[in-house]
Amino acid sequence: MKKVGILGGTFNPPHIGHLMMASEAFDALSLDEVRFMPNAVPPHKESSGATDEQRKKMVELAIADAPHFTLETFELERGGLSYTFDTMKTMAQQESEVEFYFIIGGDSIDHLHTWYRIEDLIQIVTFVGIRRPGSEAVTEYPVLMIDAPEIDLSSTLLRERFAAGKTVRYLLPKPVEAFIRKEGLYGA
Repeated sequence: MKKVGILGGTFNPPHIGHLMMASEAFDALSLDEVRFMPNAVPPHKESSGATDEQRKKMVELAIADAPHFTLETFELERGGLSYTFDTMKTMAQQESEVEFYFIIGGDSIDHLHTWYRIEDLIQIVTFVGIRRPGSEAVTEYPVLMIDAPEIDLSSTLLRERFAAGKTVRYLLPKPVEAFIRKEGLYGA
C-alpha cells in the first residue's frame, strides 16, 4: 500500500517550517510522497494577502527541488470551506490503495477537538504530529508524534516582516521570496 503524507494549510506564504515538517515526516515514516494541499477557505483561519493562484505558485516554487513533494490542488479546485473530513473522505474513496498520513503541527494538535467530524476523520487518516514552540501538543485523539527540530515560524510572522520591510532571509525559499517581491504581496 502506498503511504502518502498530506500537509494542508493556507501556505500564505509557504516557509521553511512547512518544508521541515514535510521532510521530517517523509523520512521518519518512510512515506512515498508528501502532498502540499493549500486550502480554499480555511474554517479556522482568516485568509489574507495572496490569491489562490499565487499561493499555488508559491507552493510550486517552494517544493520544486524536492521530487518526493507534490502539489495537491483538491481543495482549491473544489472551493468553498475546506473541511479536512470532507476532503480526506473523498480522497480516500478515490485512492483506495493509499494510506494517508495527515501532518499537523502542535498548535493544530491542541485544537483537534474543534475539528469538523474529528471522530470520523481519525478513521480515515493517521494524524502525524510535530511539536511547535508554544504549543502543548496534547489531545485525546490518536496522533503519531515524530521527533523533529522545532521552529517558531509562521506565515503570519512572515507577512508582518514583509510589511515592515524586515529581513526574511533563510526563513523561506529564495524563489518564494522573489515571487512575493515581484508580485508585491504582503506589502513587500
